[in-house]
Amino acid sequence: QVRLEESGGGLVQAGESLRLSCTVSGRTVNRYSMAWVRQAPGKDREFVATIGWSAGSDYYADSVKGRFSTSRDDTRNTAYLQMNNLKPEDTAVYYCKLDEAQGGAYWGQGTQVTVSA
Repeated sequence: QVRLEESGGGLVQAGESLRLSCTVSGRTVNRYSMAWVRQAPGKDREFVATIGWSAGSDYYADSVKGRFSTSRDDTRNTAYLQMNNLKPEDTAVYYCKLDEAQGGAYWGQGTQVTVSA
C-alpha cells in the first residue's frame, strides 16, 4: 500500500520559514517523479514545485521561485519543501504527489500553512 504523509505546516508570520516533509511508504522516492501542490481557500490546486532527480533539475512556480526549494532524503524516503520568506499569499494546504510511471498518482492528506501579515 502506498502512503504519503505530509508534516511541518503551521502558523508563521510573513518573512519566516517552514520546512514541509513528505514521508513515503510503499514506494522509493528516488524512483518516482514527485511534486508539491497547494490549494488556497476557494481556489483550485496550484503547482508549486517538482522534486528533481538531481541538483538543479527541479522546477518551481514563478510565485515561489527564489524562495522555495525542494530536496529528497533517500535514507528516510522523504521529500522536503523548504519555504523561506513566506508571504500571506502562500497560505494554503500543501500536498505532496507521487506519479506512477503507468499513469495515476498518489497524494498525501495535506498540511496547512498559514502566513499572517
